[in-house]
Amino acid sequence: MDTNRIFFEAIALRKCVQATYNRTVAMLAPHILYTRHDELYLDAVTVEREGQPPRELKLGTFKLAGLKDVLITNTPFDRMPLYDPKDPKYEGVTVFAVDPG
Repeated sequence: MDTNRIFFEAIALRKCVQATYNRTVAMLAPHILYTRHDELYLDAVTVEREGQPPRELKLGTFKLAGLKDVLITNTPFDRMPLYDPKDPKYEGVTVFAVDPG
């Protein structure tokens, strides 16, 4: 399955994905896909890094081209309050995002 499709499915179903980013395996709760400089980016909450929970939950930005070995998991996630769909950086560039409900 191609990486873009995995993220569309994960966002639509609110399922975490496992991926390698900068040689680190992480479980991500993907919230929004958007473009910047004609490249796809993902803002996601890192739920787990190398099998351990992060010190604090935060919304991180990931260049889709940098995410490797991407797999959708059966781990559900709730929309995080850290994510603001009205953030100006998403205006006019959003490709797909979690349902606000």
